[in-house]
Amino acid sequence: MSEFLPPLPLLTAFVLASLALAITPGPAVVYIVTRTLAQGRQAGLASIGAVALGNLGNAIGASLGLAVLFSVSSLAFSVVKYAGRPT
Repeated sequence: MSEFLPPLPLLTAFVLASLALAITPGPAVVYIVTRTLAQGRQAGLASIGAVALGNLGNAIGASLGLAVLFSVSSLAFSVVKYAGRPT
């Protein structure tokens, strides 16, 4: 069974790096916390909804092969990139 696992030092490094990435807040968490502290609970809840909708759109797009489209069309990538920018 141990032949399926990488060497212990490599496995330990992987586990530690994964743990560090899992507990480090990403930009969405920083954005939500900042808006909540600066503008209150309602702004924070609105930010949560916006981030969740963005994640949903990303998941749907990925499942429909949007990544493949972007790899062959820089115009499609630019359209989606600029459409998602805040006004």
